[in-house]
Amino acid sequence: MTGRAGRAGAQAGAGDLLQLVRSGRATTRGALQQATGLSRATVGQRLDRLFRAGWLREGAGGPVGSPLGGRPSITLEFDDAHAVVLAADLDTRHARAGVLSLSGEILAERAGTLVVEDGPETVLGELGVWFAGLLEKAGHRAHEVCGIGLAVPGPVDSDTGRVVQPPIMPGWDGYDIRGRLRRAFAEHAHGAADVPVLVDNDANLMAYGEQRTGHPDCSAFVLVKVSTGIGAGVVVGGRVYRGIDGGAGDIGHIRVPGGAGALCRCGSYGCLAAVASGGAVARRLAEAGVPAASGSDVRDLLAAGHPEAVALAREAGRQVGDVLATVVTLLNPGVLMIAGDLAGTHFLTGVRELLYQRALPRSTAHLDVVTSRLGERSGLVGAGASVVEYLYAPERAEERLLALGV
Repeated sequence: MTGRAGRAGAQAGAGDLLQLVRSGRATTRGALQQATGLSRATVGQRLDRLFRAGWLREGAGGPVGSPLGGRPSITLEFDDAHAVVLAADLDTRHARAGVLSLSGEILAERAGTLVVEDGPETVLGELGVWFAGLLEKAGHRAHEVCGIGLAVPGPVDSDTGRVVQPPIMPGWDGYDIRGRLRRAFAEHAHGAADVPVLVDNDANLMAYGEQRTGHPDCSAFVLVKVSTGIGAGVVVGGRVYRGIDGGAGDIGHIRVPGGAGALCRCGSYGCLAAVASGGAVARRLAEAGVPAASGSDVRDLLAAGHPEAVALAREAGRQVGDVLATVVTLLNPGVLMIAGDLAGTHFLTGVRELLYQRALPRSTAHLDVVTSRLGERSGLVGAGASVVEYLYAPERAEERLLALGV
């Protein structure tokens, strides 16, 4: 067993017990005693704090453990109704926001146009308006919100929550996103508390949401988002791998053969995103006289079976698949998920063609190449889940219980 409860049972606090219950590793008082080595009285004291905070509840009785019969053990459950989470997923030209339960159920959501090029003041201010309206729609009040999660289409320093030199987010570099979104929420939602705001790259949060909901047993999971740009999220051992400063997964700026003349929005030539992203395909379609300005326009053309869009999407898939052969060889994932505007049959066919041609059979023998299960909601679900995991991790839970006076 890992975690503080496993290393030193006598030191296991209420937060450790909560984690054991939430993970399903120990869901009765007896099981908690066995997992931690704590006495019955001490377990009872720890649980009492969690009950008083409203974080735990008693569920139905479990099976009788003794062959001699007796009363069934009362199970313990995380009470996901004591608070809600706000989450939003920003793309370059549109956004999705929602109110989520602590178990990840979307209670209310809204999608619409928000243009990141309008700048953080405007975009985050509008999200504050959206959040206030969504809370009312969901029948919840601002004081019930325990945290806010935000997915953005750029690299994020996880320590500061600030984007770092984002190629497709002009005006956002180094901006205090957490502070502005917290203020915007307070301005538009009466009774809003000073809640934590977590910011991460959209591909990271999409990968986290998809892995948790659809592939929880996959210990090495990679999601590639192909929309206006291209990015990847990597989940290893149930945790997002970000690198030392949030730059992991930025495969859209790998230089590719044959792309020397393509100028990327990062200022360099020959990047994968400059030749194979939804934005790149849209540009080539526009040059051929087909109305298209973004990855979402390409998605609509693909849905309509437009022959030139289909051909370009398959070609883009081959270019991405060539790069992914290296990614798969390096990380050896069990699942490679393709998501975003181009994530359809034609693009996926192109990816598979080059991936299986270039990667060693050893790297792909146990690999599933799939498309998104959550679709456009994956970033929203991942953003909400990241907030819950942060707030109820053992150390943070202990701090919050003390602040609540329990």
